[in-house]
Amino acid sequence: MEILNNIWNTISTPNIQLVNIISIPFMLIEITLIMYLFLSIMSLSSTRKQRIIYVLISWLIGIFTMLVIPHPFNIFINYFIVIALQYVIFSNPFLKSITSSVLALIIYNLIGILILNPFIKIFNINTNQLYSIPIYRICYIFIIYIICTICVVILKKKNLDFQFSDNIDKKDKIIIISSLLFGILAIIMESITLFYYADNLPFLITFFSFISFFAYFAISFYSLTKVFKLIVAKQKLESTEEYNRSLCILHDNVSAFKHDFDNIITTIGGYIRTNDMKGLKNYYVQLEDDCQRVNNFYLLNPEIINNDGIYNLLTTKYQEADSKNIKVNMTFLLDLSTLHMKIYEFARILGILLDNAIEASSECDEKIINLEFRNDSKNSRQIILVENTYKDKNLDTDKIYSKGFSSKENHTGLGLWEVRKLIKKNNNVNLYTSKTDKYFSQQLEIYY
Repeated sequence: MEILNNIWNTISTPNIQLVNIISIPFMLIEITLIMYLFLSIMSLSSTRKQRIIYVLISWLIGIFTMLVIPHPFNIFINYFIVIALQYVIFSNPFLKSITSSVLALIIYNLIGILILNPFIKIFNINTNQLYSIPIYRICYIFIIYIICTICVVILKKKNLDFQFSDNIDKKDKIIIISSLLFGILAIIMESITLFYYADNLPFLITFFSFISFFAYFAISFYSLTKVFKLIVAKQKLESTEEYNRSLCILHDNVSAFKHDFDNIITTIGGYIRTNDMKGLKNYYVQLEDDCQRVNNFYLLNPEIINNDGIYNLLTTKYQEADSKNIKVNMTFLLDLSTLHMKIYEFARILGILLDNAIEASSECDEKIINLEFRNDSKNSRQIILVENTYKDKNLDTDKIYSKGFSSKENHTGLGLWEVRKLIKKNNNVNLYTSKTDKYFSQQLEIYY
């Protein structure tokens, strides 16, 4: 009985040291709950390994800031670390990552604000006692965790999937990010204010404070989702315009092909009747070029190239190559929704490789670019091959990635240097460069 009395006295009297010790394992639970909150809010993808790494790193940083920076000011550091780690470790789109992190932290803090005043009123304590007496601190945190867990379960069942895009103007992106960061700053300041003055404020004041914050953030989030839906709709409209343009060209080519069909058959018959196989082969090669061009326009379809940004990039580069009389042979057998790297980095790499291929092939007598997008399931990799004719047969494939290297005048030589930097950022991506007498090849391999 004496032991139980001693334990009770220990946890029911002010003991900051014990509260700090208890906070260490509880912090692990808190980080895990916040993680599942931001993963559930926008149905973000994650692996078990990523979740474990995130929780452990956040926990170690949280322990360090708790020991070095006094509560509640250490939460400033912890929250911004949560946002940064979420983006770095889970590799989800930037704006979607930061938005989900901020919303998760806001939800967690709003729960704390909601129950703080009723809790101290029911137990007839002040905030200092709440944060210094272990039994009260444990009960308070336990209630927050229960409500937070309920929120996670609800969000998982709802399976929310918001249409967010990183492909927006830099100015708009800065405005949105600033708004989110000021939102988390406001909720942190409110939490600190309540930490010091909650025991002096009536319950109605803290309740209406919670309601006003909740309404503000709910309306802000609703407005943000509307803005992103408009951005996505605009991108889809641009893709549709590009597709319509491709369809018009395809229709014209098919109509011309149909109009000349009788003449084509008659010409082929002439070669056959005279047994002119050499002439027939030459004619067939020219005919095949026209067929390939029609086939390429068929492939330039947003249903096949199922990413609006990459679709617009490929159609733009194709039209640029076509205007320079470059023959483009394209094979597209890849689902871009399963691409195992950030679409922003992929688009940058692809754009640079295509620009280089167009420039190099345009100088040749035989202007050809071969593009291949396919999934190699046997070797668990996605392959993008960019192959082009080139003029400089003495090109050093080792030096081309050096900063400032260029075989052309008035060129910065930064394109492939940037590609190499992006490759190094992804440990599952490789780029293999090779050349033959006819083709210069760049093969991007994304492993999964």
